[in-house]
Amino acid sequence: MLYLTRKVGDSVIIDDNIEVTVVEVRGKTVKLGFTFPENIQVLRRELYDRIQDENRSATASVDLARIFNSRDDDADTTPASDKPARKADVKRGDSSKNTSEDQ
Repeated sequence: MLYLTRKVGDSVIIDDNIEVTVVEVRGKTVKLGFTFPENIQVLRRELYDRIQDENRSATASVDLARIFNSRDDDADTTPASDKPARKADVKRGDSSKNTSEDQ
């Protein structure tokens, strides 16, 4: 971590396109001003941490749903009473042959 001592009105340049300026110091509070391109997102640390936590929770929920849905896809959950009755597989003899049952 880089530590700098700055006074009100002093700035720091980051990567040629971000400028952080000390705007005001009042007691233990420092007001900073930021100049940066529109395509760069700047978040307070506590907001960033909350977003990360929510993203992890959402990902965990999706993973659990995926696990349970894949288990449901593999299992036949149709109640037995709702399944159509199957005809018994019966072998029938060739009608051209005489069997003891035909006689």
